[in-house]
Amino acid sequence: MTAPTSDRVLERLGRLHPKLIDLSLGRIERLLAALGNPQDNFPPVVHVAGTKGKGSTVATTRACLEAAGYRVHAYISPHLVRFHERIRLAGRLIDEDALTALLEECERANRDAPITFFEITTAAAFLAFTRTPADILLLEVGLGGRLDATNVIPHPAVTAITPVSLDHQALLGDTIAAIAGEKAGILKTSVTAVIGPQPDEAAAVIEARAAAVSAPLYRAQHEWLCEASGEGMRYEGERWLLDLPASSLIGAHQIVNAGTAIACLEQLSGFDIPAAAIADGLRQIEWPARLQLLRCGPLVDAVPRDWELWLDGGHNPLAGEILGHVAAGWRDRPLYLVVGMMNTKDAAGFIAPLAKHARALWAVTIPGEKNSLPAEAIAAAAGSVGLPAQTAESALAAIRDIPVHDGKGRVLICGSLYFAGKVLAENG
Repeated sequence: MTAPTSDRVLERLGRLHPKLIDLSLGRIERLLAALGNPQDNFPPVVHVAGTKGKGSTVATTRACLEAAGYRVHAYISPHLVRFHERIRLAGRLIDEDALTALLEECERANRDAPITFFEITTAAAFLAFTRTPADILLLEVGLGGRLDATNVIPHPAVTAITPVSLDHQALLGDTIAAIAGEKAGILKTSVTAVIGPQPDEAAAVIEARAAAVSAPLYRAQHEWLCEASGEGMRYEGERWLLDLPASSLIGAHQIVNAGTAIACLEQLSGFDIPAAAIADGLRQIEWPARLQLLRCGPLVDAVPRDWELWLDGGHNPLAGEILGHVAAGWRDRPLYLVVGMMNTKDAAGFIAPLAKHARALWAVTIPGEKNSLPAEAIAAAAGSVGLPAQTAESALAAIRDIPVHDGKGRVLICGSLYFAGKVLAENG
């Protein structure tokens, strides 16, 4: 089967810079100038940074806005199965012909100058956002914030920082404070910054940056609060008091993400977003590989009928803690882990919070990923935190190797969004 044209263009663009990640604004600013600075013609922008929860916050914000009748652009990364997932135009994923044409236009404008894959594809997304009408653009930071290619928006409507924790230390710094400084680089003068719950050291850095650029802060546990209430949640801000249903995204951490999204909506001017639309949006959020229960496909067929197969893309110690909290409530049946990770991640730190809730772990080298952590290293990390582990050639092989016993069981595939994407593709 012939690869789609966009895949061939994307492969070419990946060769324009020797380093996959090289944080800088100079190259993207040069290319955007050659393209007529499309970022100056966007609808209102909500710009979201953070370590954990960016994607869920964007997905929740989008669902609520669309439930209120608005046309919403969205830009996310990485994709799980196909690149098209990154660019949503007025509620629909970009189509193949449009994506190919935009990528080739950016390739011509770039004239073979050095530029990273993320930078040139971000430029293509920016062009797309100016050529399809929409009411608002939700823009997720790729990595960090201060030097991320998305950080060229002169005056967003709202900025947001979800919880900050250790991740990508080689690129962002090896302390919470240093990483928070990079995330806080998206704050803009006179633009309200919605801040999710933060460790003290991150909060201090964010508040200092906000003071330096005169950005008003709208902080969790200070100006707004979102917490579980009965079967749902209650949001309380400076203007809104809302009793809402639970998010369709599973886990207590999704209450935090929903609160951050609702706080962003509350701070938008010129939008009419009734409580009923927020409630409807919360019930129908689409966000694959975030504690997703797989219901059909070859991998589901490989487990016994009464077993559950779950998928999550979390990959750092904070994600491990969140999954550990979820697993603590899964006491009705034994839990087995299938884990694939990137070699830049703290495998033991991710697995440790899950170890006491699982029977065993199967480690998989992510297929086709040159920066995958070898399965043997993942298994060794699991063993170092007291969890029995072995290796498998694939997620399917791991699932087939899990001992079947009478009664119900549960399998959680986790460790990387890249692994999650491979799993979704393998599962059809």
